[in-house]
This record gives sequence, structure tokens and C-alpha cells, in this order.
Amino acid sequence: MAQFFSVHPQTPHTRLIRQAVDIIRKGGVIAYPTDSCYALGCQIGNKEAMDRIRTIRKVDQNHNFTLVCRDLAEIATYAKVDNAQYRLLKAATPGSYTFILAATREVPRRLQHPKRHTIGLRIPDHPVAQALLAELDEPLLSSTLILPGDELPLNDAGEIRQRLEHQIELVMDAGSCGTDMTTVIDLTETTPKVARSGKGDLSPFGIING
Repeated sequence: MAQFFSVHPQTPHTRLIRQAVDIIRKGGVIAYPTDSCYALGCQIGNKEAMDRIRTIRKVDQNHNFTLVCRDLAEIATYAKVDNAQYRLLKAATPGSYTFILAATREVPRRLQHPKRHTIGLRIPDHPVAQALLAELDEPLLSSTLILPGDELPLNDAGEIRQRLEHQIELVMDAGSCGTDMTTVIDLTETTPKVARSGKGDLSPFGIING
């Protein structure tokens, strides 16, 4: 049965963050808040936990996971970033954006797009997510917490526990964080393109819909 932590959305208790990270490191799957919506997360190298998220979401092997990172330095470890891309990332992070970039060798092949060898990365603007990432000291492998048959991501931690209490190890309740998914921006070509419109504002970028 899933544990349930009530955490302050701005100043999460260090003890609870450490306990959550310990669960992640032991192979657990958690539900945690971000600045766009709740997400499922696990350790980047844990294939079993990743497959469990696929089962929960009922998605196939081609499902694109996101690496949720602390900062630009961490993104640069897992993605190839040129100067123009770096300027765009710096202007838009932290925030409700997922960026598609060419993956480096640090990214396991099973996490990359099978043909394009790309990876989605983001830096969330949420204190709980940032505290988790700082304590974990590596990215979280994540997927939006939207369940089969639902049109929107789950936004109520009590409902998340009710529906997933036997499938995940932890629910982190930081209150409502919305149901709008991130804006996905493809940076793999010369001209950035919007792969999905979401919560992140497009006006600063002057980019076209993909």
C-alpha cells in the first residue's frame, strides 16, 4: 500500500524529502507535484520501475519518458546543447516546458526515441520537485500522471492514493498543481517548433506550431 506524505508546497520538510528519495533509490515509483501537474517518477536507471509506470499508464515501449532535471548543467549531461539552444533554455527555465533535444551517451538507449535518438527534458518550477531532485542528485525519470480512460491528469492527491495505492510506493500531497501539461518544444532542428501546446507561455519564443 502506498505511503502518503503531506508536504508543504513551498517549504517541504527535509525529513519527508529524504524519505521520498530513499523510496526512489530502493526502486519505488512515486506520485509527486510539479509546476504543471502531478507526475509519476522513478530512478533513471531502474528498468523495472520504468516498466511499472508503463503498466500504470497502459502505454507501449515507444512511450516517451521525460528526464526531470535540477538545472541547465544537469540537462547538458544528458542532452547535446549548442549556444542557441542554451540561450532558449536559460530564458525558459525553470518552467512548464519540456524540451526535446539530441541525447548524449549518458542516456540509456531504452529512454531515447528509437529513430531520432532524442530525449525530453525539463526543469520544473516547483519547490517540492526541486527539493527531490537536489536530494536525489540526479534526474527523475517521469511521466505525466494521466490514467487510462482519463482526459486530464489527476490533480487530487487523495484520488491518486485511492486509484494507485496498490501500484506505487508513495503519494506526495502538495495540494492542487493543476491539470495543464507542459508545453513541449522540439529543439532538434534549426527552427524550434511546438510539439504540444500546454501550460508554458509561447509568446517569449516566437516559434511556430509543429
